[in-house]
Amino acid sequence: MTTSTKGTAKIPAVLVLEDGRTFRGRAYGAVGETFGEAVFSTGMTGYQETLTDPSYHRQVVVMTAPHVGNTGVNDEDPESARIWVAGYVVRDPARVPSNWRSRRSLDEELRRQGVVGISGVDTRALTRHLRERGAMRVGIFSGNALPDEGTMLAEVRQQPEMQGADLSAQVATKEAYVVPAIGAKKFTVAAVDLGIKGMTPQRMAERGIEVHVLPATATAEDVYAVQPDGVFFSNGPGDPATADHAVGVMREVLSQKTPLFGICFGNQILGRALGFGTYKLKYGHRGINQPVQDRTTGKVEVTAHNHGFAVDAPLDKVSDTPFGRAEVSHVCLNDDVVEGLQLLDQPAFSVQYHPEAAAGPHDAAYLFDRFVELMRDNNQHSVSLMEGQRA
Repeated sequence: MTTSTKGTAKIPAVLVLEDGRTFRGRAYGAVGETFGEAVFSTGMTGYQETLTDPSYHRQVVVMTAPHVGNTGVNDEDPESARIWVAGYVVRDPARVPSNWRSRRSLDEELRRQGVVGISGVDTRALTRHLRERGAMRVGIFSGNALPDEGTMLAEVRQQPEMQGADLSAQVATKEAYVVPAIGAKKFTVAAVDLGIKGMTPQRMAERGIEVHVLPATATAEDVYAVQPDGVFFSNGPGDPATADHAVGVMREVLSQKTPLFGICFGNQILGRALGFGTYKLKYGHRGINQPVQDRTTGKVEVTAHNHGFAVDAPLDKVSDTPFGRAEVSHVCLNDDVVEGLQLLDQPAFSVQYHPEAAAGPHDAAYLFDRFVELMRDNNQHSVSLMEGQRA
């Protein structure tokens, strides 16, 4: 990525897809060029959380909502320490942000962090194109002297694809850190950071959980060194088929029958650990309005998503795995994609979406409570076993 951060309002820009289709507009954010996988997000709000979600690493996000930046940028809502998207595409950016928490405009923040974007694009037409053709490589080029379209297209086609990309270690913490429990400490959780969002350990802390966030390279020995009551595997970017290390660690956790919860990338890791395959979706699920049914209750939830890969597991039967029986617990009502897994013979489950509600609806907050119940029940079972041995 090459960038400049001078005023950009009237500088021309062009978006080039790998299939040759182009969209022209104006520079938004930093001026220069950037590359990634073109994906679209259907959320009408929450752009700041989207930009700072590590799961969007190496992706160029197209916002389907026409007006973006209305509430500016604040210092409270980021989900990580930086913007992770590779590029940003909007139709009508706000001229003047208005919100009591706003500290600067979105355009200013993109320029400050060197993120190349484009505005004035027909994002509805672009989204329809991606829905028909699928997510694909893309480049955004801005400046007063742009290369010819043939040169730009050649550069786009030279970029690596998302399939086969091993990215989680690039976005995860390098050093372990602790998020303390709010109020009385009830449980300790080891959270393997594959691209974790800041609100996720916060939601656990609100439930009396002390969260030890560990690097993506953490081993099973690192996990159990914190003496966890439960283990969590986070969201993250890239192809789950490359995540052999995380799969190996999860299998060791499953062999110990420690309560386990995974979200997004963590759901795909659980799928692989149980012996299921994963595959790339045509254009993925992104946004805060995706309908999912919890098959354990029949309840339909509106949920927040960001994933381009899914687990290949049978929807309507219980599967035998090396760790006992497993079943699909949640399913997307738009396309029948697997949205959750659970083991029936030990305390482990996962979902493909984001229950931390940042940004997004709170329909899935109960999943953190379900994790708490698993840890409580497991601890009570362990106490009962110890008392029985003493007797």
